[in-house]
Amino acid sequence: MGARTLATRSMSGLVRSRVTPNALTTSGVLLCAGASVLVYFEYGDEILFYWLGAVVFVVGSVLDILDGALARLSGKGTPFGAFLDSTTDRVSEGFMLGSIALVFHRHGNEVALAFAFAAVAGSFLVSYTRARAEALGLKGDVGIGSRAERVVVITTGLVFAPWGLLPWAIYVLAATAWVTVGQRVWSVRAQLRQRGS
Repeated sequence: MGARTLATRSMSGLVRSRVTPNALTTSGVLLCAGASVLVYFEYGDEILFYWLGAVVFVVGSVLDILDGALARLSGKGTPFGAFLDSTTDRVSEGFMLGSIALVFHRHGNEVALAFAFAAVAGSFLVSYTRARAEALGLKGDVGIGSRAERVVVITTGLVFAPWGLLPWAIYVLAATAWVTVGQRVWSVRAQLRQRGS
């Protein structure tokens, strides 16, 4: 919520511009895709490509946060734009985690590779459980591993990847994603019971 609040406060210039939320969404996903390609080439120069990938990934992810804020504040949002935003958020994260998984495969780290797959599934389910909860008219944003937190964990892992800490970031990411899924399932169950009573 802190990242979204900060984004909302910095939107005044964008609101007055001709920039549309869909343009930010598209730019964000393209930058995240580019970041994943940079990370894949880490074998050329670990510090250069990991750090460059981290910077581009952060910029793309920030645009993914700003698009929703721009839609709310400018009145330029559309139902399709909201759908596109939530879909491309998954694509952006999937690109990066897929690239990291390929790096783990190249290094022969099967444990980290398995956790990368678990992180992909968990992060997708975090978003899915929220969408399903909100479709039922329930609160679905509980838990410790929202997208902003996942971006921070991935970026931290990339920054410290030259010193072997990327697998540990993915372990943390997978664990927090699955804990968040559990928290949201439990929350929906509790809300439905409360509604029934």
